[in-house]
Amino acid sequence: MSKRGKKELLEVIGKRRWREEEARKVMLAWRGSGETMWAFARERGLVAQRLYRWARQLKRGKSSEGFHPVRLLGVSRAVEGRKIEIELVDGCRLRVGEGFSAEELGRVLEVLEGRG
Repeated sequence: MSKRGKKELLEVIGKRRWREEEARKVMLAWRGSGETMWAFARERGLVAQRLYRWARQLKRGKSSEGFHPVRLLGVSRAVEGRKIEIELVDGCRLRVGEGFSAEELGRVLEVLEGRG
């Protein structure tokens, strides 16, 4: 992130209230940071619940096409077999072992998102 971008982000973070476009900038910065939501908030003097509420609110505004925002944390080979780790927008992580079905994973994601 450029110096100007960091300065703009700090200005937004310092505001008492965020507009939707400002919250989106903060969410993009958090997701791009590679940090958990809680670590990102702590490092910048934010209350993590504020990020959590905005993440949920922005997610509700999106069309439900069956896609979920994901971020690749890294790739590694597990000794026990292939595993997938999914980090949800709110920072929760889900580890899936070999042999799962797409339907089962869909049901788990729905429960985690509060729809199930």
